Amino acid sequence: MKVALIAHTNLPEKLVAASAKLCYSAATIDTVMEGLTEEKTANFVDMLADIGHESPIEHASFTFGIEGVSRALLAQITRHRMASYSVQSQRYVTANQFEYVLPPEIAAIPEAAAEYKKAMEEDQAHYDSLTAILKEKHLKANLEAGMEEKAAAKAAEKQAIEDARFVLPNACTTKIMMTMNARSLHNFFRHRCCNRAQWEIRELAEEMYKLCVEVAPHLFKHAGPPCAYGACPEGKMSCGKAAEMRAHYRAILENKE
Repeated sequence: MKVALIAHTNLPEKLVAASAKLCYSAATIDTVMEGLTEEKTANFVDMLADIGHESPIEHASFTFGIEGVSRALLAQITRHRMASYSVQSQRYVTANQFEYVLPPEIAAIPEAAAEYKKAMEEDQAHYDSLTAILKEKHLKANLEAGMEEKAAAKAAEKQAIEDARFVLPNACTTKIMMTMNARSLHNFFRHRCCNRAQWEIRELAEEMYKLCVEVAPHLFKHAGPPCAYGACPEGKMSCGKAAEMRAHYRAILENKE
């Protein structure tokens, strides 16, 4: 897995502080950015967290580049609908020797890992075979339709992989560009940094959290799983590790991890 913070709102915390200042003072749009020192900015952002006023933090957005994650993760992450996604297409990109995610529980058992690798190799073989069969059919039809040979071959390949991709597994990796505002990220971290979240998306969420904390520590001081800054909401389903999680996320905030 590779995660990078590609871009973010310029001076995200100052922008959020200015939005809060406009709400709680007589400031105008001409003066709202004035006087926001680092200390005053931090105070405004901390105040919003303390009183639960979340709408001002929507003005700050963050764009992540994500690689080496599975199509299974893609199905989960797009449930967070207050976000923008761009995903590498299996209709337009041929899966030659596709890469895949190996779950740690499978990797830990040699017999299971060998079976898994065999399944991936078989999927690749089926994909390659289907692509070749379909491409031959489409190429013939395209040529008969009067297409120039080079154009006909290019169109045939695209037509072939559009259907051959159906045999590719959930394990197949993909690349994602994702943009969320800070409020949506807080919601994402509450759900996906939790110990009960699926392991792959939890790993992704924590990497994203670390990147956010680097550029906007006050804005994300109360982000992460609920138990990191309050009570666990999972009841009987709790992992029972609230103290460890709290210490872990405190260490991240203090740049100790």
